[in-house]
Amino acid sequence: MTATDWDGIAAAALDAVVDANQLRRPRDFDGGSPRTSLSETGQPVVSFASNDYLGLTQHPAVRAAARTAIDDYGTGSGSARLIVGSRPVHSRLEERIATWREAEAAVLFTTGYAANLGVIATMGRWASVICSDELNHASIIDGCRLARAPTRVYPHCDMGALADLLGCSEGPGMVVSDSVFSMDGDLAPIGELSEVCAGRGALLVLDDAHLVLDHPESLHPHCRVLRVGTLSKAVGALGGFATGPRTFMDLLVNAARTYIYTPAAAPAAAAAAAAAIDVIDSPEGDELKRRLRTNIDCIRSGHSSPIIPIIVGAEDRALATSDALGRQGILVPAIRPPTVPVGTSRLRVTVSAAHTNEDLNRLAHALRRAGIDA
Repeated sequence: MTATDWDGIAAAALDAVVDANQLRRPRDFDGGSPRTSLSETGQPVVSFASNDYLGLTQHPAVRAAARTAIDDYGTGSGSARLIVGSRPVHSRLEERIATWREAEAAVLFTTGYAANLGVIATMGRWASVICSDELNHASIIDGCRLARAPTRVYPHCDMGALADLLGCSEGPGMVVSDSVFSMDGDLAPIGELSEVCAGRGALLVLDDAHLVLDHPESLHPHCRVLRVGTLSKAVGALGGFATGPRTFMDLLVNAARTYIYTPAAAPAAAAAAAAAIDVIDSPEGDELKRRLRTNIDCIRSGHSSPIIPIIVGAEDRALATSDALGRQGILVPAIRPPTVPVGTSRLRVTVSAAHTNEDLNRLAHALRRAGIDA
């Protein structure tokens, strides 16, 4: 194969994306607050697209912690944790995460994606089967692909189907699920999940990436659980983590390839995350969560998470509606296949504690003008 052949392959593949009307390009914004502007045009917009659910990317204490860490440790770690990349700020963050999540221990990864890949691929070496919810995030899907165990996908939140899959396996199984599903904003039935796993000796891995409000269900006391999370959404920094029994965390440090063979997180990101967790775990954090709950209810009363999907069906309609909102200065992305199934294209509204009443009223008005009922 020549370079010319590869040029043709790349061009044809890109043409297929264009023909499917699925071409995407990043847009630059002039700031991280909900009220920002498009860098290219200068158009002011109110963003309802960020996962900065508590507004902590802009918190003074979080920003100050990052600046101090740069002064103390520089801009990068220079190596993987097991070589010379580990700094006290990384170890302190792991201890802080473990306390925050009420776990024996925590392991820091460079992203939430890397955490899912590392946890699932590592623990999958000993699983007889991995059972994965059909609406799980791409990072979970890719982690299952890297694992050595066969993967079986069960219908969304169908506990009967999950029990049947585990019952057909020989040896210990593993179940993987989002706690909050990223495109629908609904909650996994973690109480039932943990009960099924406890009854069949399966390991439960929960991805808490979008879990910012308290989950109403408790885990079964006899279920062995590992939890994966991100520091780039509600925590407002960058990175990922896993929590669970110390034996499991020590195993990840020694066996998870996305931990062993990746440079340590930038010290500034780790310090910012620790400072943000301090805010979350305080009366100020409680107030931010209350404000977030109120803001969600303003758009869709009683909805379980800050992710509010508005299903419109056709891709063209989703794009047109998103564009119409954009012309009114309201940024709500259109989510289309392959991210969601064909025929379920949607507007994905994400609400933050940083949104004001004026922001929410502008969104509601813009949706009405576009003929959309949230």
